[in-house]
Amino acid sequence: MMFEDYLAQLASKHLTRRLLPLESGTGPVVRIAGRDVLLFASNDYLGLAGHADVVDAAVRATQTYGAGSGAARLVSGSLPPHQHLEEALARFKGTESALTLGSGYLANIGAIPALISSGGLILADRLCHASLIDGCRLSGADVRIYRHNDMEHLARLLSKRRVGRRTLIVTDGIFSMDGDLAPLGDLAALAEAYQADLYVDDAHGTGVMGIHGRGTIEHFGLEKRIALHMGTMGKALGSSGAFIAGTRHAIQYLLHRCRSFMFATASPPASAAAALAALRIIEREPERRRRLWDNRQRLFEGLRRLGFTMAPSVSPIMPIVIGRADTALRFAEHLLANDVFAPAIRPPSVPADTSRIRVTVTSEHTPAQIDQALAAFERTGQDTRVL
Repeated sequence: MMFEDYLAQLASKHLTRRLLPLESGTGPVVRIAGRDVLLFASNDYLGLAGHADVVDAAVRATQTYGAGSGAARLVSGSLPPHQHLEEALARFKGTESALTLGSGYLANIGAIPALISSGGLILADRLCHASLIDGCRLSGADVRIYRHNDMEHLARLLSKRRVGRRTLIVTDGIFSMDGDLAPLGDLAALAEAYQADLYVDDAHGTGVMGIHGRGTIEHFGLEKRIALHMGTMGKALGSSGAFIAGTRHAIQYLLHRCRSFMFATASPPASAAAALAALRIIEREPERRRRLWDNRQRLFEGLRRLGFTMAPSVSPIMPIVIGRADTALRFAEHLLANDVFAPAIRPPSVPADTSRIRVTVTSEHTPAQIDQALAAFERTGQDTRVL
């Protein structure tokens, strides 16, 4: 198929995408085309990407170790920022060890094929992130999809498998497009009952969920029952990269089997140092999480009072479900004209006829900014006849 034909097909379905240039760093307020706009689209949940300590750590690491890592760590050696970050992540997560990678996508497409291969069975939630699905496909194992958060369906699939067959259950902790939680307690119980392994992508939970911000696994009190899970530094930790936390033997195993770690240049030292600084702030400033949850409640309740159809979110991700892709796109455009940036999410990121505005909030939004955004959402809803 010619490139032009493909792009024309996308345009006919209102699925064309474009990059929106920013003239500032991410934050509650960004510069777009010379004007200030409220940003309600960032995963920088605790406002740490621009924190002075985080930026300073990145600068100092760059000055000390350079802008790049040179090669994969197994080839050219392991720099102190990566080692210090892994040690801190293991302590934070309450695991024996941790391994950092360049991104959450790299972590999932490397770890899952390392954990299971041809002849095995993967059972994955229907709304798993694309990186999880791609990791499942790359593994060569048979993949079956269970209905979203449907434990009865998952139990039926588990009961039908051949006795002794290697099985991996795969799920997000917080689902990135709906903002709801996986029932990790039930998943852990099923994994134990059927002698399956459980792999959790906690990208959106790390730093946010749990009493100490250790993630969805802490939120459910399952630290002793889920042996291996993934998280990222590109969201609440305000930097970039990802990690896998688990037992010492599991991490050593991945060191030898995870191809996206073995054969990829390590993330820049600045990213690791920045994430370590952010982790320390998370541990010493729990008030950031309190502000985040207060802001989340204020915005979510406000949007619901206005009459929007909200996804069943329990997180800082609060999708307004609209349905048609063209209507969602028009809504986002009107919203931006009212000085609020929250994107239209359309297929293939979400199922057909569930296009939405994906609204996220951070600890650094002020009550006045949230109220300003609610007024813009109300005007936009009326202008586009969504309300």
